[in-house]
Amino acid sequence: MSDTTIRVLIADDEVIIRRGLISTVPWERYGMEVVADAPNGTRAWEAFLEHEPEVVITDIVMPGMTGIELIRKIKEYAPRTKALLLSCHRDFEYAKQGIKYGASGYLLKTDFSDEELGDYLEGFRSELRRPGQQAPAQSGGAEASAADKSAGVEGALREWLHGIRDGFPAELERLLEGQWRWMREPTVPYLIGCGGPASAEAEAPGPSAAPGPATCAARLAAGLASAGLCAAAALSGQHVLLLVPQEERQAWNARLCARKAADPQLRWTEGTAFSGASGWLAEVRRLHGRIELETRHRVRIGEWPEPIAAAVRLIVEQADSQLSVAEAAHEVGLSRSHFSTLFKRVVGESFVAFTCRTKLGIASELLAASKLTVQDIADRVGMPDAKYFSKWFKRCTGQTPSHYRTEQRMTDAR
Repeated sequence: MSDTTIRVLIADDEVIIRRGLISTVPWERYGMEVVADAPNGTRAWEAFLEHEPEVVITDIVMPGMTGIELIRKIKEYAPRTKALLLSCHRDFEYAKQGIKYGASGYLLKTDFSDEELGDYLEGFRSELRRPGQQAPAQSGGAEASAADKSAGVEGALREWLHGIRDGFPAELERLLEGQWRWMREPTVPYLIGCGGPASAEAEAPGPSAAPGPATCAARLAAGLASAGLCAAAALSGQHVLLLVPQEERQAWNARLCARKAADPQLRWTEGTAFSGASGWLAEVRRLHGRIELETRHRVRIGEWPEPIAAAVRLIVEQADSQLSVAEAAHEVGLSRSHFSTLFKRVVGESFVAFTCRTKLGIASELLAASKLTVQDIADRVGMPDAKYFSKWFKRCTGQTPSHYRTEQRMTDAR
């Protein structure tokens, strides 16, 4: 390992996750090498002190010391260390706490793509190897650059959306009195997804600009911001929030279509026009919820008809209820027969089958990785009682919940 190689530590109580990351990620592409892995937080902390890695990738829920506590200790000891959380559905509140302690982000450990992880690793490499990492002190009263201001607004927005800090609404009011004054008039929001390196390259700044941000979303946001009157912010490694004046909506639709011609992976959904602070906050929060839907359940924005995407959101958000086909059809404004036909054609399986698969996925994950009782898990997936849930789970998997839980824990322990 050369002196310039970035050292990586992986902590997860599931050996298959650790081995999978070590063996399948092209670490050398990012100038990195895994120097240690650990099955729990306590061992990870010992390995951190021994190897002093610059990047730590950790599960949240582990025996003994949790990933959250591990990150807190690491950031106190070596603040420049980059940390990335591996999270499950139920861990989202913990993930927010980890971000508050200094984690750069989180990935769903059961369903993240190579591109998502690659975006984070490329970003870490860019930040850790950037010359003159320490920001120079500003001279008395000197204003921050436009880029610094933009990054500050973007960070405050993400912290607000994730529930980490609540200062963004006040910042928004200030912006609406200044550079975003035009948003007091009708404004159209877009949530844009970028699929990988192709879109990142397409949106990179021109040759005379400074090196651009690392993730495809950050590069896309920078490219869009220079194309006309708008505001663009990266909400995740692969999602951009774009805000444009309603009167320029058609022009922006044409710009997006032109970009998609160059990058077929580019996709977007258009939100509801709003004006003023309250409309801004409500619509942006709603669009951000779609990122969670896409990330967790592979519903790619802009690719499904809105009634079907809305129905899938209902299934996921109301997993603790018994949502019927008729109720879902009514909620999205379609007849039962039309809805059933459209749902199967778009999703590839019936409403009932998709609902069952979604509930089964949630239940399996909770059995494998949580200490919730079978009754508690039954409640989470809308089953009337533990007995009914156990029969349903065995019918679907061939195993009782207790057998499945025991088998998963034995597998993780090996």
